[in-house]
Amino acid sequence: MGEIVELGEYGTRFTEDPHPVYAELRARGPVHRVRLPPPMAHHETWLVVGYEEARAALADGRLAKDVSKTGFTPLDEELIGKYLLVADPPQHTRLRRLIAREFTGRRVERLRPRVREITGSLLDAMLPQGRADLVESFAFPLPITVICELLGVPELDRKLFRALSTETVAPTSAESEHDAIVRLAAYLDELIEDKRCSPPADDLLSDLIRTTDEDGDRLSARELRGMAYVLLLAGHETTVNLIANGVHALLAHPGQLAALRADMTLLDGAVEEILRYEGPVENATFRYAAEPLDIAGTAIAAGDPVMIGLTAADRDGTRFPAPDRFDIRRAPQGHLAFGHGLHYCLGAPLARLEARIALRALLERCPDLALDGRPGDWLPGTLIRGVRSLPVRW
Repeated sequence: MGEIVELGEYGTRFTEDPHPVYAELRARGPVHRVRLPPPMAHHETWLVVGYEEARAALADGRLAKDVSKTGFTPLDEELIGKYLLVADPPQHTRLRRLIAREFTGRRVERLRPRVREITGSLLDAMLPQGRADLVESFAFPLPITVICELLGVPELDRKLFRALSTETVAPTSAESEHDAIVRLAAYLDELIEDKRCSPPADDLLSDLIRTTDEDGDRLSARELRGMAYVLLLAGHETTVNLIANGVHALLAHPGQLAALRADMTLLDGAVEEILRYEGPVENATFRYAAEPLDIAGTAIAAGDPVMIGLTAADRDGTRFPAPDRFDIRRAPQGHLAFGHGLHYCLGAPLARLEARIALRALLERCPDLALDGRPGDWLPGTLIRGVRSLPVRW
């Protein structure tokens, strides 16, 4: 099997800045056997770090997302049920078709005025203070408000939900992860039951409860819970970190920030470069070899887990010249921040919409925006890339 790379041996260096580690691995080859850092230090997996190999692997049907095919059921699937990220065709095709009937581009575009309104209200509350933690005051409340209103989730205890969702995607221990998922599952069960017993409402979750395919197919109770789970978590967690990482990158590169302020037509490209340079998802969720296969000359045995490095691929110099340079005028098309293939992120249009509106409003209303101290710790684990806090002043 060859050498196992112990990612945990890199310590906090890997959590704070994994890019040099991925570059070091890429220089040795596009695929490596690694042991993950805490809190998943007992997990071994193949890690794909080259761009071309990652893009091909994301679209390779031999790499299954449904781990039950290997005889194992992960914690979140056991407690929540089957959902898009852990399903393969034909089940994935069926689930995606049912949600695509309701979560349309037109529905996302209709949210634009409301996203602007929420953004403005958050800035109205934040700006008189002169300084704030951008994550707590802006980057988190914007997407959580949008996704809750879209789904028809009533006003949540936002601080509690933030803690539970972050513990789910970036767990500090196996025990706390289990507790967070149990509590989220119970909340979603109660929410879905309330909607079933209430008059029909004009929100996505109510529509998903009612939606029926041409052949009469509809989502089961467990499938609805799984769909609500992935939409709530993925619908805000990635956007929180897209906004915060974007502001962090711009403040760390004053020349790029000045160029964007001088020409806001660069905004769409800037968001794409943020996604490439410091995207919110470091690695795609696990895939499993449904049969023996070869990736770039590396033999992968049936049942082996494979982790595809989105961050690593998007810093591959063979695809993006000078990959460690943050350049908002770059043409970063083809980046893998939202994945590729049939598991391409369903919420990508909404994330882009929110990020563009949020960054434009923040920069227009805060001409003297600057860091106000050291950013908080980077989130643990290898799934989500983002800081716990981002102190700024203006």
